[in-house]
Amino acid sequence: MANFLSSIRFSDPYFSVLLMLVIGVGMSVAFVLLSQALGPKRYDRVKYSVYECGVDPLTTASVRVSVKFYLLAILFILFDLETAFLYPWAVLFRQLGWFGFLEMLVFLLILLAGLIYAWKKGALEWQ
Repeated sequence: MANFLSSIRFSDPYFSVLLMLVIGVGMSVAFVLLSQALGPKRYDRVKYSVYECGVDPLTTASVRVSVKFYLLAILFILFDLETAFLYPWAVLFRQLGWFGFLEMLVFLLILLAGLIYAWKKGALEWQ
């Protein structure tokens, strides 16, 4: 342990990241342990009852959900993740030149074609 501590250099640029990680994890663990030790220990039916979005559930958990809900969720995730590629492209735009611009144009055209297809099929309509 002494060799490990002596090998740490405070001038290392990643030392601050390591220090913040240790402090963050340490505080998280400390707060959880303190809340368990000092918090009230009342166990009742209301505390352990099902509660979702501020509304008491009216039906059982086996309610059927429309496929359109899942389709819309998948489309949202698809377009959200795909457009996340725009940020690194924008950062490196000048270095990529015209080739990078044309690649991103093709990428956006494919995304646009997928959006138009989903729109025409009625996947974005909620009824």
